[in-house]
Amino acid sequence: MTDCDLAIVGSGFGGSLLAMIARRLGYRVMLLERGRHPRFAIGESASPLAGILIEQLADRYDLPRLRALSAFGTWQRTYPNVVCGLKRGFTYFRHERDRSYRVDADRSTQLLVAASPNDELSDTHWLRADVDHFLVREAIATGVDYLDEIQIESFERSGDTSVLTGRRRETPVSIRAALVVDASGPHGFISRALNIRNSGFAEYPHTQALFSHFTGVARCDGMAEFVGANRGMPPYPLDDAALHHVFDGGWMWVLRFGNGVTSAGIAVTDDLAQELKLADGEAAWRRFLAMYPSIASQFADAESTREFTWMPRLSWRADQAAGPGWVMLPSAAGFVDPLFSTGIPLTLLGIERLARILRGRPEGRPLPEAAHALNGANAIPVVGRGRPSGRPFDDYTEVTLAEVDHTARFVAGCYAAFPRFEQFAAYSMFYFAAASFAEMARRLRVHSTESRFLASDRADVADALIRLSPQSCGLDARYASDVGRAIEPINIAGLCDARKRNWYPVDLQDTVRGAGKLGVTEEQIACDILQTLTFAGDR
Repeated sequence: MTDCDLAIVGSGFGGSLLAMIARRLGYRVMLLERGRHPRFAIGESASPLAGILIEQLADRYDLPRLRALSAFGTWQRTYPNVVCGLKRGFTYFRHERDRSYRVDADRSTQLLVAASPNDELSDTHWLRADVDHFLVREAIATGVDYLDEIQIESFERSGDTSVLTGRRRETPVSIRAALVVDASGPHGFISRALNIRNSGFAEYPHTQALFSHFTGVARCDGMAEFVGANRGMPPYPLDDAALHHVFDGGWMWVLRFGNGVTSAGIAVTDDLAQELKLADGEAAWRRFLAMYPSIASQFADAESTREFTWMPRLSWRADQAAGPGWVMLPSAAGFVDPLFSTGIPLTLLGIERLARILRGRPEGRPLPEAAHALNGANAIPVVGRGRPSGRPFDDYTEVTLAEVDHTARFVAGCYAAFPRFEQFAAYSMFYFAAASFAEMARRLRVHSTESRFLASDRADVADALIRLSPQSCGLDARYASDVGRAIEPINIAGLCDARKRNWYPVDLQDTVRGAGKLGVTEEQIACDILQTLTFAGDR
């Protein structure tokens, strides 16, 4: 029997990062992996909010080697062998079946929203095989005990502790922990072991996914149909982004890494999945390309580097996120869709909240029921004698599930709007306003620990997101202006400006003018921006 304070099941980026933080706090941690690194994983696109969260977690918990992962420039210089990709923003193209893509003069079939002013400060796409392997090695270096190729066969409670039993390379393994953290993804270890129900999301479409990695994917900015007669310089190169092809019934992602590999996949409703016979894998992929000529041209010379993965059900929402002796990371408690790259920041927010609990002062209050670890009174304190049945785990569970529910409501609205791209472009501003506001609030240190993802804690904005959802609200001449008024309290990025014709660069003056919405002066925000850009320029 091996004793520890925390047993973390799943060594993806979330499990490894939480393991490092727990070690810095003095806990004995075991990190458990069913497979062996490096190994394929999805969830590959970060965001500005993810970047600042990585910075703050690295600084707060003395993990300086992780700070470089917060932006493209520092990542490339510090860890050039850990593959990532350049993500300057979010690119969307609207496609019609059996028709080549066409750029209209008013840019009504595309949307470009910049997330950074330059490559140095850019967000990143993560080649998860590299990133996860790197983070596991970092966790081991901090003193985390790591076991891979372990098959956990049972999870039981014994008094105030949890007992995991299984086999590692045919050798029996038994681990006793004060707390088990499930970082194994949707429908993961705890959900299977305890038969936790998938409660699903209300009024959310059933969706499926098919994806792989490719070489030889052409760049849209080198293809005439995507460049067209556009006048002016786009906010960033079209492909240096999370690039999305949008169509009736779903969408496609195209994420480029720096090693010539591109991640691409489709997420579609069940009706379209049945038409494509998505379970057929590569054959279904070819059928999809045949429907959309311009996407087919982009992939004309592409070759997959691995087998296609089919996910017959994309979304997952656990009925509960914590119980006696266990707790889930957000990535295990719920998953909606890769649209808008919400998975990584949601997981990082969950890690931040769990870290506060482990630190013993969640939201600035003393941790109730603090007790001692398994080996006696002189050992380090653990969380609530492994009993996450009261606060703060109740708070954590409530926030985690509320955030994923709110995200699902937003994404469901986006799916409903795909056939009406003008409405989709307007409705998407709820995400971009909330994301830019949250990032800047953290950078200016005016962020509240109560703040929630996608402004779900702001009743005025959250209610408007539901009220103006394309699931229940039609498109009329007032729709875009209605969204603009709804996001105005958090719009510090010059969004919903018809004069920009769906191209939104980073305009620092927009942020300065929005200082009052953040509760700071224009001088304060201008100084902070200047310091950030100067620091970047000196690197």
